Amino acid sequence: MQRGLGALLGLLWVQLFWVRGQQVEQSPSALRLQEGTSPTLRCNFSITMTSVQWFRQNPRGSLISLFYLASGTKQEGRLKATAHAKERYSTLHLSTSQLADSGTYLCAVEAQCS
Repeated sequence: MQRGLGALLGLLWVQLFWVRGQQVEQSPSALRLQEGTSPTLRCNFSITMTSVQWFRQNPRGSLISLFYLASGTKQEGRLKATAHAKERYSTLHLSTSQLADSGTYLCAVEAQCS
């Protein structure tokens, strides 16, 4: 189905979190794209993580858990998440975006206690 400009997806996500003075930052901070594109979101953190979790908050406000992983790669349908603990980042890749993918994407990092 071709919708032109009316089918733009607004993919936005939280820009910054602070965890006991440590920073978790997602990039890009905002993204608007057309159906059919394949964006990759990145979450960088300045802490040693034990796990990372990706969520999507739909336009109605419901929070949906997409992935929970400690390392490596997980894929479900058109979504793929990676966690690189040593390099301190995680990615979320969305293949062939659809209008139903619109929402706010969030990453949460579980820190290793010292």
